[in-house]
Amino acid sequence: MDVADSLVDLIGNTPLVRLSRVGAGLSCDFLAKLEMLNPGGSVKDRPAVAMIDAAERDGLLRPGGTIVEPTSGNTGVGLAIVAAQRGYRCIFVMSDKMSEEKVRLLRAYGAEVVVCPTAVPPEHPDSYYSVADRLTRDTPGAFRPDQYSNPANPAEHERSTGPEIWRQTDGRVTHFVAGIGTGGTITGVARYLKSQNPRVQVIGADPQGSVFSGGSGRPYLVEGVGEDFWPTTFDPTVVDRTVMVTDAESFAAARRVTRDEGILIGGSCGTAVHAALVVARELGPESVIVVLLPDSGRNYLSKIFDDDWMIRFGFLRTEGTTAGDVLAAKGHTIPDLVVITPDALARDAAERMRELGVSQLVVATTTDLPLAAKEVSGMLSELPLMDKAFRDPGVLDRPTVDVMEPAPPMVGVGETVSDVVDRLERCSAVLVLDGGHPVGILTSQDVLTFLAARSPR
Repeated sequence: MDVADSLVDLIGNTPLVRLSRVGAGLSCDFLAKLEMLNPGGSVKDRPAVAMIDAAERDGLLRPGGTIVEPTSGNTGVGLAIVAAQRGYRCIFVMSDKMSEEKVRLLRAYGAEVVVCPTAVPPEHPDSYYSVADRLTRDTPGAFRPDQYSNPANPAEHERSTGPEIWRQTDGRVTHFVAGIGTGGTITGVARYLKSQNPRVQVIGADPQGSVFSGGSGRPYLVEGVGEDFWPTTFDPTVVDRTVMVTDAESFAAARRVTRDEGILIGGSCGTAVHAALVVARELGPESVIVVLLPDSGRNYLSKIFDDDWMIRFGFLRTEGTTAGDVLAAKGHTIPDLVVITPDALARDAAERMRELGVSQLVVATTTDLPLAAKEVSGMLSELPLMDKAFRDPGVLDRPTVDVMEPAPPMVGVGETVSDVVDRLERCSAVLVLDGGHPVGILTSQDVLTFLAARSPR
């Protein structure tokens, strides 16, 4: 009988498919490697098994031990499958930007999940790397695979994923595109393909803000790809080009592939597809481009496939008059968004409001634009600051973080004016998001001025 002994034996040998509709108009062959068809639903099944095999072989993980790993979800699922087969306990550490579906999925496998904040540097004690380190130290019999430094990660892709692509394309592959997270997939596949043909071009797809395409690791919304540090599992010398992709481009590509090709994919897949299309438009009929699709879109149904979520973060627009129309009507006589850091003195913030003619400042961890929503920590308003300074003049010599108000509610640029009015009934201002980035502030006066200009005299 043709029967596998366990689910682990079914990992790998995923198919290639031509993206004929998304790739319509291209001269080259535009192919996708469907890694969501692994048993755990992602490419991470491959290194998960390899890392545990290596740990058992080296005596680092013993019967009854505990696997501790920071993960965006997919590696956790792969590890949980192996743990279920072999009797290990699992503790996974995730950032708070991950979808609730991913948390619930890991818990369904019996894993413990610890959620940590995204908008902190890797060395911060609350970062998911630091928390994973602490749990590993404090848990008896714990082993941390550390997919970011474990050589078994890229080695597994050099052993399996790369040879599969070479065999499935009959050695005709000329370009390989994949997202960069741990760097294991792109490094391992690149090493194998270039060993067969040094002329194969390897392209990394990277979210805007990630370090691999020149960012500083600032927050972005796409999950499971990009980083705020350089993992040792990533070898940048084997990557010929990196394409920066925005959240908006990633989500649009994911939705397009899902609706046009019938392949349900997530945001990181969208990142890879968008980058692949950028490259593919430059290629002729002799080229064969393979884009690796790391996982399914099932974990993102409450986000990028939920129109309400997409509208709320400024990726889609509703019919009729929107928050974006009100913002545009303000003109450019004053800035749409003025940002100050929490350590700036309240006196300097007040002077800046006076110079620019604005009554609110956004307080954020950086003044570099475009901001990410998670970088906003509060707001400073003229009237509340004046009231505090009247009661205690010494307030003006304190840092902004001590006198700021909570961050204002956020509305998408495509939300209706009615939605804006509803929010403003409970606060003095709202922050407008476009493509996940704060771009302006609206007050009741802004909306009233807009409505007055539209109404007949």
